[in-house]
Amino acid sequence: MTLDRSVMLFAGCMVLLSVLLTHYVSAYFLWFTVFIGANLIQSSLSGWCPAAIVFRKLGVKTGCAFR
Repeated sequence: MTLDRSVMLFAGCMVLLSVLLTHYVSAYFLWFTVFIGANLIQSSLSGWCPAAIVFRKLGVKTGCAFR
């Protein structure tokens, strides 16, 4: 699995987790969803993603989006 797919998988899992937490725990977890969305927008514009840095250090092969 490449770095690009790992980041997309991680983001998708975090969105689903935040939706579940919002529904079952507190509506304030909606801010977690907002943070994830803002991070996705920021990384698409700048090419810099904190999750990509962590996955790269864990040895995931680089894809074409995050170098």
